[in-house]
Amino acid sequence: MEGRLVPRVAVAVFVVRDGEQVLLGRRLSSIGDSSFALPGGHLEFGKTTALSPASSSSSGESWEECAAREVKEETGLDIHRVEFLKVTNNVLRDEVTPAHYVTILMRAVLVDEAQSTPQNLEPEKCEEVREMDEDFELPDAGEEMNEDFELPDDNPILKVGEEKEIGKQGLKKKLVKDGEGWERPENGDEVEVHYTGTLLDGTQFDSSRDRGTPFKFKLGQGQVIKGWDIGIKTMKKGENAIFTIPAELAYGESGSPPTIPPNATLKFDVELLSWTSVKDICKDGGIFKKILKEGEKWENPKDADEVFVKYEAKLEDGTVVSKSVEGVEFAVKDGYFCPALSKAVKTMKKGEKVLLTVKPQYAFGEKGRPAAGEEGAVPPSATLHIELELVSWKTITEVTDDKKVLKKILTEGEGYERPNEGAVVKVKLTGKLADGTVFVKKGHEDEPFEFMTGEEQVIEGLDRAVMTMKKGEVGLVTISPEYAFGSESKEELATVPANSTVYYEVELVSFVKEKESWDMNTQEKIEAAGQKKEEGNALFKQGKYLRASKKYEKAHKYIEYDSPFSEEEKKQSKVLKISCNLNNAACKLKLKDYKQAEKLCTKVLELESTNVKALYRRAQAYINLADLDLAEIDIKKALEIDPDNRDVKLEYRTLKEKMREYNKKEAKFYGNMFSRMSKLQETEAKKSGKEQAEPMSVDTPSA
Repeated sequence: MEGRLVPRVAVAVFVVRDGEQVLLGRRLSSIGDSSFALPGGHLEFGKTTALSPASSSSSGESWEECAAREVKEETGLDIHRVEFLKVTNNVLRDEVTPAHYVTILMRAVLVDEAQSTPQNLEPEKCEEVREMDEDFELPDAGEEMNEDFELPDDNPILKVGEEKEIGKQGLKKKLVKDGEGWERPENGDEVEVHYTGTLLDGTQFDSSRDRGTPFKFKLGQGQVIKGWDIGIKTMKKGENAIFTIPAELAYGESGSPPTIPPNATLKFDVELLSWTSVKDICKDGGIFKKILKEGEKWENPKDADEVFVKYEAKLEDGTVVSKSVEGVEFAVKDGYFCPALSKAVKTMKKGEKVLLTVKPQYAFGEKGRPAAGEEGAVPPSATLHIELELVSWKTITEVTDDKKVLKKILTEGEGYERPNEGAVVKVKLTGKLADGTVFVKKGHEDEPFEFMTGEEQVIEGLDRAVMTMKKGEVGLVTISPEYAFGSESKEELATVPANSTVYYEVELVSFVKEKESWDMNTQEKIEAAGQKKEEGNALFKQGKYLRASKKYEKAHKYIEYDSPFSEEEKKQSKVLKISCNLNNAACKLKLKDYKQAEKLCTKVLELESTNVKALYRRAQAYINLADLDLAEIDIKKALEIDPDNRDVKLEYRTLKEKMREYNKKEAKFYGNMFSRMSKLQETEAKKSGKEQAEPMSVDTPSA
């Protein structure tokens, strides 16, 4: 039986400006490299399905939330009026690695049409972001989807007056009035509706409208007929729909005497007035979250962030056991009061207010907690009710992957732009040791302190942190010794001891970015690449191989995509690509990054198969990677092209010596192994009393 492919679900967004321009980014990946793609990414969901516009995942992310998040993370732009367009379905069973991709296409507009140009905030994935407006047709919302794929019919897309079946059990929905926004209630939510119920002949049997009181119930908990639980999940706030519910999803064979006969199909005219979201945060019934007040935007605190909250915790009888008077601040990962608080805040938005129902496993367990000071006692195995408000939080950014440079945002910056490498920045900064000793203070009284990023004009940790900041942002940067001074350093106001962690409070006053490649014409790109290459050469001569490598990489990026270049410019570009990759390979060899050196040389050989330097340096990389056979192939080819090349000849001698060493080690290994086998056979023969066999003769490889 053919294996079932699990689909990977992604959202892609047509972001429209002025009704004409659409954002596209040039990809940097193994799939579609250099082609343009829409902003977007994978939908974040767990075990629950994400294939409906209203669905939420275990992380609570809908299609629209994913669209807003991805556009923000990739370009820094805010979007709204997010609409569903269509879905594409691609099953790739004939590939080396079979895959199933589902892409949900959305359309959105900018919150502020005058907002600054989009930023490329994920340069490792995308070379540039552009707004395209030439010959680009945007599909209409509601356009028919591909013939080979349809949305699951448990949540059909309806126009006013249209009727469709929901699911496969005969339940039908006719849209009378469209609702607001895109959110829909989920199982566990407390919904409030007005309804009128009739038989198929029009006989009315019930109406909340006649009573003048809306009907409230918990969705998906079996408190109403099954047809309601299924149907109302498809509605938006303010929506009015007529549901035709078969007997199997209503009152069945017994009916509901005296008003509803057996096996009756029913019609309900339902208006969804509102609902209160109730979520099972941990998916085990341990913490239920009821939203009392919606928060702002879509961001949530992460483990490293520091949150400021107000809360009040009560027992089930209403006794207050803990309360924040002025509010409390704590790191999410460290928690506060009980485990439920840190788990809950990670699901909340700024300004959100919730009521938590907390079971003992996320409160104080079987032992409870004794009274202490103004804090009341929590009995063993007690359930708590906690009213919690997320007032604000300070984002903690891991500037480096090893978490040795951290930035806490004290004051949010403005706009979306950040300095790039080579930018000229102006800052106010104060540097302190762990004991509070100030060792440097710049830019506070006179002009702001100015430096160029990526040029070692400040310590590495500070340099990298500033490149994550926005104009006007104030941050507290914690820098471990590896990214600070390392050894003892005499600074402006005090000496920094060896191996010190240092702390900088930094305000980014202003900056001027180095011109990006997408802002250059073709000749400017070639000139910029040549300049960066020369800067790399100077750094290489100084033994600064890591910085030199970065210069060569930057140079190569300027000219990597040369399709718009003239023939003459393409020739210049090719020469630069070859020299930059060769020089970068030399840096990687010095830095002992042999795999990258091999890749760079391979790129050169793809452009110029007889390049002796590329063959020579790739052979060096292969030798250090212990791929001696491949190294020999490259060296022999290099000598065929240039038989008198002294460096290649010397490397061939090195290779032969490595091969001799390898053969000796191999011979010794196998000799020892067979010797042990022979001794084992001799011992076994003595034990059994049988005649000992002749030892195995081994031909070891000659040196």
